[in-house]
Amino acid sequence: MLYTLQEQLALPGSTLMLAGAVALLAGAVRGFAGFGLSAIIMAALAVQISPVALIPVCFVLEAFASVFMFRGGMSEGNKPLVLKLTAGYALGMPLGLSATHAASTELSSTIALTLIMALVVIHLLHGSRHFAHARWHPPVAGLLAGVGTGLASVGGLVIALYMLLSQMDARQMRGSLILFLFLNMLITAFWLIVSGTLNILALKRALTLAPLLIIGVLIGTALFRPSLEPYYKRVCLVLLLGLASVGLVRKLIA
Repeated sequence: MLYTLQEQLALPGSTLMLAGAVALLAGAVRGFAGFGLSAIIMAALAVQISPVALIPVCFVLEAFASVFMFRGGMSEGNKPLVLKLTAGYALGMPLGLSATHAASTELSSTIALTLIMALVVIHLLHGSRHFAHARWHPPVAGLLAGVGTGLASVGGLVIALYMLLSQMDARQMRGSLILFLFLNMLITAFWLIVSGTLNILALKRALTLAPLLIIGVLIGTALFRPSLEPYYKRVCLVLLLGLASVGLVRKLIA
């Protein structure tokens, strides 16, 4: 069965097993924090699979997670804010996707991993005076998120950073992230289809990983406790930083 999957998904067995473990972990992170799914997948797998091939896989998995978590986003999210962010996202997504297609696979994966590391470091420093007093207009944050999604599927991290800087409480932040990612599925799907990035192989890979992802989402959702959010967030970000660092190091010594 493993050999058949390897042929169907065009992946070696070691990469396939790693992808399954990463999908479970990414689902748990998404279920708990409301973001981070695509960033974890990119950070862990961008060396084995090119970002251009990973972006549609991340999209389909994000769609599964969004459907399972939609109710919480609707009830707890800041809807006016999410709509403003979405307006910017619609402009930024095609720009980032164009940049990804224009770059080589090697350069694209390096950019993806570096962008993840930069965003995580900014997250970890969000309590400093410089970042705490930053003010972004929602459409600008949405634009940057769209570019980040098209380039490396890290738009959720950009939006999470914006919400951290706005000092939004944990439950509203999580709900807004869930709602934002759900609303932007159609925009993302449109551009992925137009660009030819979303193909049958990507769908097969995503559908194979979906059961493990859903298990992770359910586990993460069950574990969500607002009182634990400050501790969990830092652990999550350190994990992302570690995965991206390992990926970059592996590329340098390869």
